[in-house]
Amino acid sequence: MIRFGLRLVLAGGREALTRLIVIAAAVAIGSGLLLATLAGVNAVNAQLTRYASMYPNASAGDADPLWWSNRQDYFHGKQIIRIDVAATGSTAPTPVGIPSTPGPGEYYASPAFRELLADHPTDQLGDRYPGRDLGTVGPAALTSPDTLLVIAGGTPDQVGKLPNAQQVTSVGDTPALPETTVNLILGVIAGGLLFPVLIFIGTATRLSAARREQRFAAMRLVGATPRQISMVAAVEAAAAAVAGTAVGFGLFYAFRDPLASIPFTGMPFFPSDMTLGVLNVLLVALGVPAGAAVAAQVSLRRVRISPLGVTRRVTPRAPRAYRLIPALLGVAVLVFALGYRPESSDGQTAIFLPGLLLIMAGLVIAGPWLTMVGARVMARYANRPATLIAARRLADNPKAGFRAISGIMLALFVTSVAVGVITTIIANRGPAPIGSTDAGTVTTVFDEKAPSVPDTLFTELRAISGVRSATAIREAPDMNSGGEGGVIACADLPSAYGRCAQGAAVIEVPIGLSRWRESASSTTEWRAASITLDELQRLPVGAMVVGTDGSAAAVERTRTVLEVAFPTFWTGPNVPGDFESDFANTMRGWEQLANVVIVASLALGGCSLAVSVIGGLTERRRPFSLLRLSGAPVRILRRVVALESAVPMLAVAAVAIGMGLLAAHLFLRAQMDYTLVAPEPRFYVIVVVGLVACLGVIASTLPLLERITGPETARSE
Repeated sequence: MIRFGLRLVLAGGREALTRLIVIAAAVAIGSGLLLATLAGVNAVNAQLTRYASMYPNASAGDADPLWWSNRQDYFHGKQIIRIDVAATGSTAPTPVGIPSTPGPGEYYASPAFRELLADHPTDQLGDRYPGRDLGTVGPAALTSPDTLLVIAGGTPDQVGKLPNAQQVTSVGDTPALPETTVNLILGVIAGGLLFPVLIFIGTATRLSAARREQRFAAMRLVGATPRQISMVAAVEAAAAAVAGTAVGFGLFYAFRDPLASIPFTGMPFFPSDMTLGVLNVLLVALGVPAGAAVAAQVSLRRVRISPLGVTRRVTPRAPRAYRLIPALLGVAVLVFALGYRPESSDGQTAIFLPGLLLIMAGLVIAGPWLTMVGARVMARYANRPATLIAARRLADNPKAGFRAISGIMLALFVTSVAVGVITTIIANRGPAPIGSTDAGTVTTVFDEKAPSVPDTLFTELRAISGVRSATAIREAPDMNSGGEGGVIACADLPSAYGRCAQGAAVIEVPIGLSRWRESASSTTEWRAASITLDELQRLPVGAMVVGTDGSAAAVERTRTVLEVAFPTFWTGPNVPGDFESDFANTMRGWEQLANVVIVASLALGGCSLAVSVIGGLTERRRPFSLLRLSGAPVRILRRVVALESAVPMLAVAAVAIGMGLLAAHLFLRAQMDYTLVAPEPRFYVIVVVGLVACLGVIASTLPLLERITGPETARSE
């Protein structure tokens, strides 16, 4: 029967060959995207693993320890990761990505950071890293080709006094544990692409299913057993799927490098990150053909029951309203999380992830019922023959009408969740407005309090073009450990940051950057401190605040001067928005990935619709031909086909986006106490353009209708 099945595939005439090519092409696109999705997940994991290697845990062992300190710096809003190391002996481990541990006055830099050093004046960046450049940090230590990383050497005494310094005896073995929010976003986005791909492949393998049912029913009537029919069907479907999967592997490797260069997560991948494990290869190479064979066998269940069941078609039972229950349960789980949110990440995942999965499954289950309701509403208000015919056909078999657009529903739901969450986080934790006084304030908080600030530093800072003020904030005498209180002389307060209380000589101000940003403004009135000017001069300095005009050159020169003057910083001198910009850029990367998923998913949905429409036209060409012979114009038949696909798709899109934004709002309220911020207009533009493209795909199949519904098709077979 295997040989017979292959013969039907390869020598079954034009119809069989066309079916083989269409299914193989569809499976090729779907399997290629599936491979790209799996490789993308592997690439993200590789990025997280290399990121973890830059933050090793303190450890003890037989080897000489290596002093290790991680610090952060910023340049033009981009984060620079600085690692200071010092070997205590010949057997100390070597940091990942470099051939040897740098000594005092030596450093290695990543390729992107070396370009940054070469492209900008040394007084803005290069002077922060004086010494001998030993070479380039290799990809094994970089999360991305764009990573800004410097590994600087020092003596054990120097590095041991730096913030966050620790001794390690091994590096590169720290496990990567992504945060719950990132896990959820990545999982939702991956699911948003995987589901449409799998649905597309399943739709493609079911092409001309009704036609094959009739052929296999005829074979049953002449004596073929159900087992033989199942074998032939499996061989036909698997042959096309095998060919398509092979082409899909070729497409993946042909486009792997361009895909790796796209910053889907906010930073590009190395091409070597986009790899496939043995399990991934086997999953696609064996799973797609096997799934196609199973789908073919499932589609023949009526033939296995009775060969006459194909011709004696019975209207399927109408879907019931109970199909809404899973989606409502998912919403209820997220509502429950509003009042009860576990403290641990695992506990939060245990609530939010099942809730989202329940809604996703509920939308798929409720889809046929929603399609049926929409069809009945359309039939009630139909005033044209095409509308009435399309509505009655959809109401007759809403499962078939929904099957082709289920991928679009899931894609729009998951991306609406992701975009809603990301947009809201960016809105609440975004950077300071460029050009504002706040954005031009450079603040450095000392990890170790300085007894005083030399006058030469003030002179050097004020000599920088664009610097308007330089103020030393001293630690308040009653500040307990971990506090952020500071004091300054009223005469040293720049007018842009407020005014002193009447009669005050010394005022209380915050030291921490976040509190300074929240409090400092031209209208702020600072409270008087209970110390004198003489007592003030004897207090240690806890921070420096430098006001600039906000220009990049002034800000970066100020950073450099402060870092050279106070080299033991933990986080380099920063402006309001550095931390937020870095976080917001990461979130925008996820948002960009979500937008890519929308486009890809809608493209897949359009392809699924095209395959479904073509298959439906092929299977219904005789009824359409009879309608034409009875006097129905071709334009009416075209409207029927267009309405059958377009109306459920648009209705489902509205429901999916609404449910996605609702789920995002509930998640944000429970997890972060944020209120949903509506996505930017470009999100809706992408959705509208994608849906219009899907409608265009449907329209492109309509010329086929006239060719396959000629008078010769109406004859009895």
